[in-house]
Amino acid sequence: MAAERHVRLFRNGRNRAIRIPREFEIEGDDAIIRKEGNRLIVEPIQKTGLLEVLSRLKPVKDEFPDVDSGLGALDDVSLLPDA
Repeated sequence: MAAERHVRLFRNGRNRAIRIPREFEIEGDDAIIRKEGNRLIVEPIQKTGLLEVLSRLKPVKDEFPDVDSGLGALDDVSLLPDA
């Protein structure tokens, strides 16, 4: 892959734009752009799945109330009479 390539900037409405050459193409449809000095840095956004997000969460140390207290047994279901 080429380390650099000359490209032209152009106007797209009120924005300045640049076409990314094929050899610099990044995966996905979204990216983060930031400016460091006179450089623009474009990085792809890594999409994460739910399991990866959940694995990064810290454990919850709070005590949760017993929401089942006072409920009947699961097999103690009485049907309502037909109205």
